[in-house]
Amino acid sequence: MLGPRHRAAPAGKMLTPLRWNDRTMTIDYTRARENMVEQQIRPWDVLDLRVLELLARLPREIFVPDAYKALAYADLEIPLSDGRKMLKPVIEGRLLQALSLQPGEDVLEVGSGSGFVTACLAELAREVVSLEIDPALAARARANLDTAGLGSNVRIETADVFAWQTERKFDAICLTGATDTLPLHLLNWLRPDGRLFVVHGRAPVMEAVLVRGSVNAPLIESLFETELAYLDGAAPAPQFKF
Repeated sequence: MLGPRHRAAPAGKMLTPLRWNDRTMTIDYTRARENMVEQQIRPWDVLDLRVLELLARLPREIFVPDAYKALAYADLEIPLSDGRKMLKPVIEGRLLQALSLQPGEDVLEVGSGSGFVTACLAELAREVVSLEIDPALAARARANLDTAGLGSNVRIETADVFAWQTERKFDAICLTGATDTLPLHLLNWLRPDGRLFVVHGRAPVMEAVLVRGSVNAPLIESLFETELAYLDGAAPAPQFKF
């Protein structure tokens, strides 16, 4: 049974950057983090205390572009560049809870974005390899991690996951963008009992799932409905009409 439905903002709805004279406001980020956890994340069935504590502690505002820092803890997808956006806090919470990372585990992240989810994964696991196809975003994610004093156990690579090759195995793989179909070939990079978090399908309703490898067939657990932008190269093929 699907969990609560969480839709993205309606198409065409744009966030307005702050004007320079708006930035004189003082923001209590500590209170904003607490409110985010108690009013957004916990009510959306995120009950893992490690995840709640982490999201109440990490300085999300450091990872948000300057023009949107006042919205760092709002229930919104925050623009980055070229159509890329930060995940909503509730999606981040559900993602982290589903993966149930342990301190000795290694994680592959696909889509570094701002670096915030990367930081969360790195705090919960032993090591994170994060792939980002956009060189500018990869550099910004690394800079954000360094500014926050986080991510000493993170390696960010500029790479396309659909062309990337590795012999390494991971305990968990996390995709921060959607795919049209389930990328089951990524299960080859998982250790036994490893798990893959991915949002797949087509707008306006996509499905977030946790996939585990199995001897016979992958075990797929449905988590919730949402809508995310596709990873580069993972969108549906264009449909031609004659």
